[in-house]
Amino acid sequence: MSKDIIAAKPIQDYQLHLTFEDHQQGIVDLTEIIEFTGIFEALKNHDYFLTVRVDPDLGTICWDNGADIDPDLLYSKLTQPDHTLADLRDRLLPQRFMSGEIRVNIAEKTIADLI
Repeated sequence: MSKDIIAAKPIQDYQLHLTFEDHQQGIVDLTEIIEFTGIFEALKNHDYFLTVRVDPDLGTICWDNGADIDPDLLYSKLTQPDHTLADLRDRLLPQRFMSGEIRVNIAEKTIADLI
């Protein structure tokens, strides 16, 4: 079950001190989680980054441009800091979306069915 973020405070650089509804708290370095491209490009501007807020409806952090980050990913990064982003992604997303081999097998089967 997802844990909502109830407080977020910028610390330094691109680090945030996060507090979750279960009172788990700590510092997450967003440079380890996001690339500053697309919707996150605006966050390169450190003054804009500092405008982070908690959206209580989403239960996560967000910015006025619509950027937000999955609270499950942030919770996992906070509680399991030694795990890589790939480890967390593979654990949080359904395996069929992550495995290239499965995607290839599905594509090959689809092609075979069409022939």
